[in-house]
Amino acid sequence: MKPACLTRNPDGRRTLRFGMAAAVCICTLTACDSGSGGGSSADGGQRAAGGGITTVAKADRVPAPQLSGKTLDGATLDVGTAYRGKIVVLNVWSSWCGPCRGEAKNLAEVSRQLHSRGVRFVGINTGDPTAGTALSFEKERGVPYPSLHDPAGKLLLRFPRGSLNPQAIPSTVVVDRDGRIAARAAGGVSVAQLRTMLDPLTARK
Repeated sequence: MKPACLTRNPDGRRTLRFGMAAAVCICTLTACDSGSGGGSSADGGQRAAGGGITTVAKADRVPAPQLSGKTLDGATLDVGTAYRGKIVVLNVWSSWCGPCRGEAKNLAEVSRQLHSRGVRFVGINTGDPTAGTALSFEKERGVPYPSLHDPAGKLLLRFPRGSLNPQAIPSTVVVDRDGRIAARAAGGVSVAQLRTMLDPLTARK
C-alpha cells in the first residue's frame, strides 16, 4: 500500500491523495495541506511536553469534533454518545504503516491497563480502501477496541482549525472527560508516551 495524505483540489475540496513512496509511512498532513490550520506550537495554551507530545491547558481546550460512522466490523459507533464522560484516546492508523504496526501492542496494553479508570480507546482507520484488510491487522495484533473505518480521511477534516488535530499517520489524540482535546502525539507511541498523556487526566484528586 502507499502512504496517504490530505491534499486540496483546484476547487478547494480536500481529499485523500496516495503518494508514490510506499516506504514513507508517516505523512505529515500539514505538509500536504497548508490550509489545515493545525499546529504544534505553544500558541493558544498548547505546550510541547517532550517526546513528540503536545498538551493543552484545561482552560484552553476546544471541543473534539463529532466522530461517528461504521466500525471495521460493520457496527455503528458515535464516539461522543457512547463514551460521554470518559477519557477517549483516538488513534489514527493504516494497515500499511510501519509505525502503526509497532505501536499497536502499546495501545492495546494501555487500553487494558486504564479501562477501569474510565479510559476508552477508538481507532480511526484511514487509507485502507476496504475494511477487511484493516480488520485482519487488528485481529493479528489483539487490538481490543473498535476502529471507525474512514478510508477517505473525512473524519480527520472535522477537527477544528488550530487544535491538536491529527497531523500524521499515525497520530494519537486524547480527549478529556468533558469532550475537549487535551493532548496529541505524532508518530508511533510508546507505553510511556501514552501514560504521559493519560496519567494527569486519570489522577484522582
